[in-house]
Amino acid sequence: MPQFFKRTSKIQAIIALRSIAIAIQLLLILFVNLGLAYELPWTPLVSVISLEVLFTFGSYLYYSRNHLSEKKASQKAILVQICADIIFLSLLLFFSGGATNAFVSLLLIPIAIAAVTLTPLLLTVVAFLAIASYSILLWSLPMSVMHGNMQGHFIGMGINFLFSALVVAIVVGKMARSINQQELAIAAYRENLLKQEQVTSLGVASAQVTHQLATPIATVQLLADELSEDFPDNEIVLDMQSQLTRCRDSLSEFRAMVFDIKEQVIKAINCQDLFDEITDNVRVNNPAVSLKLQKNSDEHAKDVTIDADAALLPAILNLINNAIRASKANNSNALSLTCQTIENNWQFTIRDYGKGFTLKKLNELGVKPVNSDQGFGMAVFLSHASLERLGGKLALTNHQEGGALVTLSLPISSLTSGNDYA
Repeated sequence: MPQFFKRTSKIQAIIALRSIAIAIQLLLILFVNLGLAYELPWTPLVSVISLEVLFTFGSYLYYSRNHLSEKKASQKAILVQICADIIFLSLLLFFSGGATNAFVSLLLIPIAIAAVTLTPLLLTVVAFLAIASYSILLWSLPMSVMHGNMQGHFIGMGINFLFSALVVAIVVGKMARSINQQELAIAAYRENLLKQEQVTSLGVASAQVTHQLATPIATVQLLADELSEDFPDNEIVLDMQSQLTRCRDSLSEFRAMVFDIKEQVIKAINCQDLFDEITDNVRVNNPAVSLKLQKNSDEHAKDVTIDADAALLPAILNLINNAIRASKANNSNALSLTCQTIENNWQFTIRDYGKGFTLKKLNELGVKPVNSDQGFGMAVFLSHASLERLGGKLALTNHQEGGALVTLSLPISSLTSGNDYA
């Protein structure tokens, strides 16, 4: 049975429980009539059970055809099922003794189910309906049973049911919401832990590749030095030395960045200086790209800073390189970079002029590494992890005029002006 409930939705579980309840109801009616020789009104009881069977069968067919899964199961649909159970149970109790029936406390079960499946507002509706049903059953008792002290006894039963219903609704509902919040927190922690493990694995692989590249670069550097002695004015040899120097500097910067990340070194970075460094890097490495910049013109915003580590700039450049590839894939060399301050956050927006994101890619990018023709998957995943480590956010959307928008947001550590960038 536990495995069944794991594989089914809440609606299917409620239908299955009602099916079991119908079988038990039939058995109890037969036992009371035949075993205890107590005559019950067969016609109304069988009629109510027949209606219950039809409702259950109709619900099963409807939700089977509509493939109502756990995520799509609406609160209203669950509310209808639980309210139907209260009505059917109340009718059965009405024709079999009313409030004097020993099974009248079963009206607490729908409240317990609602407490773990419905919102507090809908839970209140269910509790009110159950209390109202019990009150009607108590009020409809014939005066013949009110002899002696029985009137006080039934009043006590009503107060007891009211108290029990409130306890079940409040305590069970609060416990269910608390458990649900804990499960969500644990799931988020596991997802974040898995993401960090993937980032760590990628970092270890990158460090190994960097270490392996250091030796051949040093060897080629020695060969280039020998060639420069033999051909001091050769442009090819000079260009080779320049490129090797660039590779060597990149490896040194990578080692320094890994050390800073390992030691969790956080520094305050001026936002305008960071924006200028980003644009200079794009112009140097992609001279053919037509940049459209929106930069702050307010002199007070020069003091705006953010807390960042060594991975921030490479993360932003990864996103920009992906945007450039997306634009080129769509026969465009345009790229727009915008920054602004909104609600004590520094926002940096990258707009490419490519074909934009598909809905599937929007749901997957940044959450896990995915395959992408333009390389969006791995770069966005690493950039997202870097921003999360700094308390930032990454948002991926499509621009209404075409292309994709990548917006990263970081909390401002120092702000002297709340004006937006122009």
